[in-house]
Amino acid sequence: MIRTRRIPVISPFFFQLGEAGLLAGRAFRGLFQRPFEGRNFVQQLEDIGVRSLPVVSLTAAFGGLVFGLQAYIGFHKYVGSGTEVYSGGIIAVGLAKELIPILVGLMLAGRVGSSMAAEIGTMKITEQVDALISLGADPHKHLVVPRMLASFIMFPMLTLYGDIIGTFCGFAYNIFGMGVNRAIYLRNTLFYTRIWDIGVGLIKASVFGIVVAIVGSWQGLRAEGGAEGVGRATTRAVVDASIIILILNFFLSKALPN
Repeated sequence: MIRTRRIPVISPFFFQLGEAGLLAGRAFRGLFQRPFEGRNFVQQLEDIGVRSLPVVSLTAAFGGLVFGLQAYIGFHKYVGSGTEVYSGGIIAVGLAKELIPILVGLMLAGRVGSSMAAEIGTMKITEQVDALISLGADPHKHLVVPRMLASFIMFPMLTLYGDIIGTFCGFAYNIFGMGVNRAIYLRNTLFYTRIWDIGVGLIKASVFGIVVAIVGSWQGLRAEGGAEGVGRATTRAVVDASIIILILNFFLSKALPN
């Protein structure tokens, strides 16, 4: 009796990780290849950046308000009355380094990542991607590269915009709502906030932008099964991108110097 050797089955997780990694590699190579999809890139800048301003504004505003509220309560209750003037630095640094990049990344994963997966998935189902290949065009360069580059640029810009909105709302709550001394609050905010604190949040946002674009495009390109398949791809894109953002945030916080 001849014994046959069983070939181990690759885990679906590592198989999908390899697929996403290959797509990312092709997209990065496409950045340095001609022709450049200028019109598509500009359209993605508008879709990702301009059309995300309302949701980023609301998210950053109420994130800043609740952070200002909790900072005031913490200083007033546990440190002592009058120490609330020192909360400005904590609010500004906490928003810039952690809260705003995470909130912007998660909100745009839901708005932008789902849109990318649905759009590319529909093109895949209706065989428009196959038509691009038959015409000699590279679907990765035509579809993925403009989205990845636009996300890489717009995510930090939206995060910086969110930093301004969130910090102002935290300032407004403490100064106008709770009567904290304005001059001392501003002095402490400027004294304890460093440019690098803002830079850490922008670096995180750039990485999150690449993740959202790659995951959304990858899920769209592997969509199958009609409208139901596009819906599944859209859901997976949002969930996968959100989980990766939360995991990467921890490792980036550990890796980037304070």
